[in-house]
Amino acid sequence: MKLLTLDELYAIVRLHPDAGLPEWVTVGPFWSATRSDTELSVVCRQDDVPPGTSAERGWCALEVAGPLDFSLTGVVASLVSPLAEVAVPIFVLSTFDTDYLLVREPDLAAAVEALEAAGHTVDG
Repeated sequence: MKLLTLDELYAIVRLHPDAGLPEWVTVGPFWSATRSDTELSVVCRQDDVPPGTSAERGWCALEVAGPLDFSLTGVVASLVSPLAEVAVPIFVLSTFDTDYLLVREPDLAAAVEALEAAGHTVDG
């Protein structure tokens, strides 16, 4: 797989399950929102998250070059397994066309090294 590193740092934010989608979430070019019975979870640029918001900041995003066909199997497993072997925590997002891996900024070099050792390429 070929992965592209997005240029900005991101935050993973936890909001109340009944919260509306805040305007600051959608400012950047890449963001994601998922609602469940227990939370509204969003990923967006960390610089857009207001102070005092429940968030984990400092995440780098790696985009799998897509689009990926729905018949492909093992895509995420081929990416997360090498990272698990070197104890790199991840946050995974999937869209219709592709997948994204988020890794903490201090872990980026180790993640890239592990992914490349597993046969993937990382640009950016």
